[in-house]
Amino acid sequence: MKPSKPLGQLTLFDRFLFAEAMESPGNLQILLEIILGRDVHLKDCPQSEKEIRTTPLKRFVKLDVWSQDEEGVVYNTEAQKENTGNLPRRSRYYQGMIDSKLLEPGEIDFRKLNQLYVIMITPFDLFGAGKYQYTFQMKCEEVPGLNLEDGVTRIFLNSRGTDPEGVSEELIELLHYIEHTNEKTEESCRSARVKKLKRRIDSLKENAEVSVRYMQAWEERVMEQNEARKEGRAEGFAAGKDEKISELIQKKLEKGKSIQLIADELEEDIETIQRFIKKMA
Repeated sequence: MKPSKPLGQLTLFDRFLFAEAMESPGNLQILLEIILGRDVHLKDCPQSEKEIRTTPLKRFVKLDVWSQDEEGVVYNTEAQKENTGNLPRRSRYYQGMIDSKLLEPGEIDFRKLNQLYVIMITPFDLFGAGKYQYTFQMKCEEVPGLNLEDGVTRIFLNSRGTDPEGVSEELIELLHYIEHTNEKTEESCRSARVKKLKRRIDSLKENAEVSVRYMQAWEERVMEQNEARKEGRAEGFAAGKDEKISELIQKKLEKGKSIQLIADELEEDIETIQRFIKKMA
């Protein structure tokens, strides 16, 4: 079996291609510089699918691409293809999880928390105002112009914006390229940086090793889905079996049969029959 979409047809909204592309500091640097409108010098190689958890029993998150620049600023960059309806609160959760890992154990000075950008790129307008970019920072409602200055900025980008006010033409072109990666030609790109990014992505799609990783990732996903289906069927069978046993026990109790007799007839131990009766009570 082959993936439903060939590697060459993927866009940067497809999780695999976005992670592969943005693991390159050069690619991520282009992306961040266009979005933020300033120079960005990344400190180390970006980490895709970075897992963050506080304890084994708590929910963990996998960040699309985590990176840090030479000034210590942290960037979490996400490409979100589907509107799950929870992105604002998800961005809040991501922020909290990232913050929980930024201070060394025992550090008491919260001023040492890094400046953080949570950036979510989408092919839909999450807020319905037609903007290409929505930027959020904490502000005081009672005092206009008073910012909390907590060092966190959350940016939601919309590749299908209609209002270009306040954003650069280059950002609009970048967002269009992210959505239509497989359709854009170099001639259709005006920005030198978007052209450069396109050449790098095209090269990535033609790389044999990347193609193998794409096939492996797809096969692993299919295997996980098959296992999930098997588990679901097994759970459904078990639930159906329990329901049938409960019905039989109920009928036998109505006939005045003892727990010992019911256990013998159903070939179950007394403790199991008692457990079912307790659930039925």
